Amino acid sequence: MIPLCIADVARLAGERLPQGVRDFVDGGSGDESTQAANRTALDRVRLLPRVLGGTGEADTSTKLLATTAGMPVAVAPMAYQRLLHADGELAAARAARDAQVPFIISTLSSCTMEEIASVGGPVWFQLYWVHGRDTVLDLVRRAEQAGCEALVVTVDVPHMGRRLRDVRNGFSLPSDVVAANLGPAPVSAAHTRQAGSSAVATHTALAFDPAVGWDDLAWLRGQTTLPLVLKGILDPRDAERAVDLGADGVIVSNHGGRQFAAAVPSVTALPEVLDAVGGRCSVLFDSGVRTGMDVLRAVALGADGVLCGRPVLWGLAADGEAGARLVLELLHTELREALLLSGCPDLAAAGELRTVHV
Repeated sequence: MIPLCIADVARLAGERLPQGVRDFVDGGSGDESTQAANRTALDRVRLLPRVLGGTGEADTSTKLLATTAGMPVAVAPMAYQRLLHADGELAAARAARDAQVPFIISTLSSCTMEEIASVGGPVWFQLYWVHGRDTVLDLVRRAEQAGCEALVVTVDVPHMGRRLRDVRNGFSLPSDVVAANLGPAPVSAAHTRQAGSSAVATHTALAFDPAVGWDDLAWLRGQTTLPLVLKGILDPRDAERAVDLGADGVIVSNHGGRQFAAAVPSVTALPEVLDAVGGRCSVLFDSGVRTGMDVLRAVALGADGVLCGRPVLWGLAADGEAGARLVLELLHTELREALLLSGCPDLAAAGELRTVHV
């Protein structure tokens, strides 16, 4: 089968992955209703296309923070990509480079940030707040030295959401897949299988500081000149506070349905967050993006761009670097067509489209 859309790529990935890895990638927290709600809410966003625009072209290029991008998409930070393919993050980063979109390196990447940055495309670094400010600062300094163009702090994981698929599978990492950016002590827990528990959750509990607060973010703002983005914002009050603290951007995200199991769909939260920040910072959208039309939906609602997560992992599983590249090519093709069919010559025009929730 020649994949014609991301759903086709997902089916191929599902056929090639062992169940435990497939569940680790595809699963959500609790009853997984937030995952389903993300998709339902996106499908309810309908657009009023314009006609007779007098142009046959559609320009998808943009700027995400200070990064020039070929389309308003960044590859979301995702852990342990060598679970999907031996080249892991290196393959995905090469695909992102060729698509001219930022690749966000996870703290829990299975290749080091330095190795990933050496691929040559634009990279940002995603920071989980690990124990000890010295360790946090070391990660930040390494990201600066590696040439990362932004620092993305994930703020919705004081504790890993209970992911029942992983618990039922007793999921643990194979010995050759490690959190390459961290030291060996907490990582070993991720490889110790125990029936009825997730070794990855055990590792997270050991490595992450659950008591991180706004004072820590204020301290971090004073430690780096990199653009600072907070990922995991849903409440507009938190968005306002982030801007007041000096954040350059927020990512409206419910972690793809993998954290708080009763979270509002990200696209539902997006308009109020946009109103709260009032153009004072960049606003990106995350959780549930599966098509170029989803990218257009987010832009029409007012987002500067989106993060694409699981589809890139499906591409890796299906065909390594070529599969990840195909996913991003499909998004670009679909976005360009969506712009043309909605009468928009560029993303600025897309931001003027009217939306209806049905």
